[in-house]
Amino acid sequence: YRKTLQRIMPTVCLKGQNSTQLKKMSAQEKNCHPDPLAILDPEKYTLLYARGEDWYEAYDDSEAIRTLDIPLSHDDTGQLSAHIVVKPLLAVDLEAKMKQQQCLSYLTGHNLEEEASDRLGELTFTRRKLATPRTQELKKRDDLLYATEPWVTRVPIPNDMQDHPNVKLPVTLHYLSKISFSIQVDMDATPNVLLKVFQRVMANQKLYYDSSQNLVLKICGREEFLSGDYPLRDFLWVRQCLKNKQDLHVSVVPVSQLVDETVKSIDWPLIDGSTGQFSSQEDLRPEGKDLEDIFKISLWDCNRQLRVKLIGFDIPTLPNKCPQSVYVRASILYGNKVLSSVSSVSKSFADEVLWNEWFDFDVLLRDLPRGSKLSFTINASDGDNSIVNRDSNKVPNSERGKGKVLYFVNLLLIDHRSVLSQGPFTLHMWSNPDQEEEAINYQAEKLSSATNPDKADCMAISFHLDHYSVPVVLPNRFGTAGHSDSPTSSLNLTKSTASSYDSFCNASILPHYLRNVDWMNCRVVEDVHLLVETLDPEELDVTVALELLSMEFADVTVRRLAVKRLESLSNDDVLKYLLQLVQVYLLTQTCYLYLKRIGHFFFWYVRTEVAGCPYFRQRMALILEAYLLGCGQAMIDSFTKQVQAVVSLQEVAIMIKKLYPDSKDLPTAAHLKVQELLRDCDLPNEFLLPLDPRIKLDTCKVMASKKKPLWLEFCPMPSPTPSLPVGIIFKQGDDLRQDMLVLQTLAVMDSIWQEKSLDLNLIPYGCISTGHNIGMIEIVRNAVTIASIQRNHGGTTGAFRNDALFEWLKSKCPFQEIVTLQDVERFVKSCAGYCVATYVLGIGDRHNDNIMITDQGNLFHIDFGHILGNTKHFLCVNRERVPFVLTPDFLYVMGRVKGGNSLYFQQFMDTCTQAYLSLRSHSRLLVTLFSLMLLTGIPELSAAEDMRYLRKALQEKQSEADAKEHFLKQISVCENQGWKVQANWWIHMVGVGKQSFGRWLG
Repeated sequence: YRKTLQRIMPTVCLKGQNSTQLKKMSAQEKNCHPDPLAILDPEKYTLLYARGEDWYEAYDDSEAIRTLDIPLSHDDTGQLSAHIVVKPLLAVDLEAKMKQQQCLSYLTGHNLEEEASDRLGELTFTRRKLATPRTQELKKRDDLLYATEPWVTRVPIPNDMQDHPNVKLPVTLHYLSKISFSIQVDMDATPNVLLKVFQRVMANQKLYYDSSQNLVLKICGREEFLSGDYPLRDFLWVRQCLKNKQDLHVSVVPVSQLVDETVKSIDWPLIDGSTGQFSSQEDLRPEGKDLEDIFKISLWDCNRQLRVKLIGFDIPTLPNKCPQSVYVRASILYGNKVLSSVSSVSKSFADEVLWNEWFDFDVLLRDLPRGSKLSFTINASDGDNSIVNRDSNKVPNSERGKGKVLYFVNLLLIDHRSVLSQGPFTLHMWSNPDQEEEAINYQAEKLSSATNPDKADCMAISFHLDHYSVPVVLPNRFGTAGHSDSPTSSLNLTKSTASSYDSFCNASILPHYLRNVDWMNCRVVEDVHLLVETLDPEELDVTVALELLSMEFADVTVRRLAVKRLESLSNDDVLKYLLQLVQVYLLTQTCYLYLKRIGHFFFWYVRTEVAGCPYFRQRMALILEAYLLGCGQAMIDSFTKQVQAVVSLQEVAIMIKKLYPDSKDLPTAAHLKVQELLRDCDLPNEFLLPLDPRIKLDTCKVMASKKKPLWLEFCPMPSPTPSLPVGIIFKQGDDLRQDMLVLQTLAVMDSIWQEKSLDLNLIPYGCISTGHNIGMIEIVRNAVTIASIQRNHGGTTGAFRNDALFEWLKSKCPFQEIVTLQDVERFVKSCAGYCVATYVLGIGDRHNDNIMITDQGNLFHIDFGHILGNTKHFLCVNRERVPFVLTPDFLYVMGRVKGGNSLYFQQFMDTCTQAYLSLRSHSRLLVTLFSLMLLTGIPELSAAEDMRYLRKALQEKQSEADAKEHFLKQISVCENQGWKVQANWWIHMVGVGKQSFGRWLG
C-alpha cells in the first residue's frame, strides 16, 4: 500500500495493481490530505477499510490490494474502486496497556512484549492476525451460557446406574437461606424442569424472590452448573451422585450473583485473514506491466537453484568441552524431512571461524513449499577431530569418531507473510544438549524456527541469501480456472499409492497417499490441493484427521482439512484429545473462547509447554496470550490466583527439600515447620483447583501430612451440604507430562470400552503439570497400596501371603465375614482393565507400592514413570519378569487357587480378551495419540521407533483369533510366574530398591 501511495501521492485517484483504484479520504477534504507523506508512516497513520460493521486495517505494507477482502465498486469511469480511510493512530492508555501486559506475562510465564520490536515480524504479525477471529467470536459468545457452561457427556449411562428404567433422582434445592426442599425427578428431566418446580414451591409457600431476574442452578459446593437442554442423566455430577448413591444438592442462584465474564482487555484493530497471502500466479506475472508497476514477483517464476553464502560463525566464549575442528551443514527441511543437504569443509574450532563459501542446493526456488526451512548445524568433525575437554586436553572414548550436532538453528525460507527470505542474516543458535543432561524435544533441530534469545552468550552464524530488487512472494494458486483439463493430470505418485481420484477420496488411506506426494513439485502440489479441497471434512475419520496433524504432514492445505474435521468435535472429544491438540497448535482456533471447561485445561497445558520448551516457547506463549485476551476478566482473576498458589507451593516444596534433603518421613518438628511455611507463604485465600476447576479450595484450612511434606488437604468452600476435604500431592522436581499422557490414554481406553458397554472401573485420577517439573496429583480417597496391606498381614513376608488381599477386603465388608459379590466383581473388572491397559502401554516398575485398591475392591495403578516397554533394572537385571501384574493374591480373590476352576477367573479372562480386542480395533488412534506427543521431550517417548512397542503389543499384523490367543498366553505366563513378582515385591519391601520408589507418593 504505502509504496503505491508514495509514488502516486499527487494524484487524486490512487492506482493499485491490476488497475484497482484507491480513493483516499480525510476529515478535512475528500481528495487531499494536509500532510500526504505522513500517510507513509505506520507509527502515525493507519489505513482502514470497512467490511460489514467492522473496520479493518491494511496492515502489511507490501500487501497486494486485491488479496484483501475489500468491498469493491465501479466508479464513473467503470474502473474498480476501493474505499480506504486514512486515520491517525488512536491514543492508547499506556498505563493500562502496561498493566495488562504485566498480567499477561505473569500468567503465560513469558514476556512477549520484550521480543515484539519489529512491526512486521512474525510475533507481532501473528498477534495481530489472531485478534480478528477472537473479536468475531466474542461478538457471538453468550456470556450467561459461557458462565454456566455445563459439564455433560455423550457416553451412554453405565448399566449399573440404570438398574431400574424408571428410577427417580433425589434432588434437594436450596435458595439462599430462605428455603430448602427435596423432590424426586425423572432422569430425563432437564434443568428447566427443576426451575419450574422451584417457582411453583416458592409460590405455594408465599416466599418472595425477584422473578424479574433469571435464575440458574449451581451444584452445592462446586463451581458447576446444571444448564442447557440436557437431560439430568447426561450431567457428570449427576452420574457421580448415582454411582455413590447420594442425593443431588443444587442451589438456585440469581444471575446477578454470577461472576463478571466481560472481556476488559485492550485489543488491536482487526486485520484481514488474507493478510500474508498473495493472489494467483497469473496476477503476479510481469508480462504486460510497466517496470514501475512491478512491486513483487512470483516465486513460481524463479527457475534458478537456491543457494546460500556461508560467512561464518562466532561465539563469545568457547565451551568447556569442544571439538578440535568443526564443519557446517546446511539443509533444506520440510516438516521432519531433509530435502537437500550441503556441508562445508572442516576448520579448527575457535571463537570466530570464517568460510565465505557458497552452498548450492539441487532445489529450484520455484519448488520450495510453504513451511520449508533453511537449517544450519555446526558439527564436530569425524575421525581424529574429536571433542576435547579444554581443561584436561583429553578425548573421551565415548566421543571418538562422532560427528555430533553441537549447535543448530533454522530459518523459514518463505516467511509468515508468504515472502521469500533474502539478503544477509545473523541467527543465534541453540546448543544441542547431551541426552544425559536433559531431555530434548524430538527433532527440534528440524521443526523449530525459533532463534536463541540469549544473544549475548550463544553461538551466532552469519550467511547471505540471494537478494532481489523486489519481494518474491508465494502465490496462493496458479490461476482462477486451474491450469489443466483434469485435476489429476500431473500427479506424479509412486505405484504404491492410489492414483485415481476415487481412491484419493477414500479418506482412510489419505495419509498413505499424501506421504508419497512429491511436495517439491509445485504443479503436483497444486493438483493435490485441488483434490483435497473437494473432500468433505465430515467424511474424515477423527483418527485420520489427528494423523494429518502429525509432523509428517507440513502442508497447510492438508492440515486445514484436518482442522475443519476436528472443529466439529464434541466438548468431550476436544478434552479427550486436548493434550495432542495443544502440541499441534490446533487450539489457535476459537473454540476455547466460549468453552470455560476446555479453556481451563488449555491454559495449564500450554503454560507447561511455555515453561519447559525453549524451542517453541514463543509460539506457545503467543497462543496462550491470544486465549487470555478473550477468556474474560473472571477467568483472568481465577488464573491469577491459581498461578499464585502454584508459585507459593513450589517455594514451600523447595524449602522443605533444602531443610530435609534425605528424609522421606518427616519428624514431628519438621511437620510443624511445613505447617508454618504453608501459613506464611503467599497462598490466596481461595482458588480453583488446577486439577479440576469445579472445586474451589479454602486455603485457610490446609493441612500437611506428617509423612509426606506436600501431601496436602484443603477444605472446599462452605456450602449447604458437608464436603470431604480435597487431597492433593504437590510435586516438585518430576515431569508429570508422561503421567498425564498415560492417564489421558486410560480415559480414551475407558471411552472405547464404554462404547461396548464394558465398564472396567478405571480410575484415571487427576494429574496436571503446572510448570517445568512441577504439578499436582489427586489423592484417591479410601484407597491403600497393596504393599501396605501386605505389611499389615505379615510384615515384609506378607508379599508371599496369597490370602492377604482377600482378608483385607473381607475386613472392609459390613460384617467382616465374607467379601460381597459386588466387591469381587469390581475387583475382577478393574484388574482386567489394568492388566490390558498396562500391557498395551508397556507400563513398567509395577511394584506393590504402585498398585492400589479402594475399600470397595476397585484396583488401580499409579506412577507411570516407565512406559512403552522401558522396564526397570536393578544391578543390570531386568526386574520386569512378566507381561503384567497378576499375582497369586489377585488370583486368590478371584477364587483361582493352585490352578483350580473359578467362575470369576473365567470372567476375568473373558473380560480381558474383550477389552484387548476392543483396543486393537482402535490401534491406529492409540498410536497416533502417542506419535503426536513426540515433540514434548517426554523422556520415554522420544523417537518414532517407540511406536513399535504399541503396534507389537496390539498385534496389528495378526488376525483377531491369533491376537486373542496371544493375550490368553500372556495371562498364562503371568499366572505361572506370579511368584517372581512376589519375590520382586518382597525385595522392594525390605528396602533394596527404596531409593527409586515412592515417586508418586513423595
